[in-house]
Amino acid sequence: MAPTSKPDQRDLFRGALEMMILQSLRRQPMHGYALVQHIKQRSNDLLQVEEGSLYPALQRMLRDRLVKAQWETSASNRRVRTYRITPAGIRHLEREVSSFEQMLKGINLVLSPAES
Repeated sequence: MAPTSKPDQRDLFRGALEMMILQSLRRQPMHGYALVQHIKQRSNDLLQVEEGSLYPALQRMLRDRLVKAQWETSASNRRVRTYRITPAGIRHLEREVSSFEQMLKGINLVLSPAES
């Protein structure tokens, strides 16, 4: 099956977006647009999260009680839905990061040059 994305576009592995959202919210509560901008900025513009990916992920995390949301008024006097990580979300994030670090360690071992 041929890839359908642009050659320079990379899809995130399963769970990566969720970890980035939860880690961002661990730093501070944010609304959707702020999350997109935060991830873009923290990745030095290497990652671009689209609304079509962000909002379904946030809905899944709301359903799973990893985040909670409430309507607030922004500094520009607009209604925004602000998301906050829950204690369950923090525990989930810690488990996922640990698992990711183990996977990355294994990948690095396989990709490293073979010893003579």
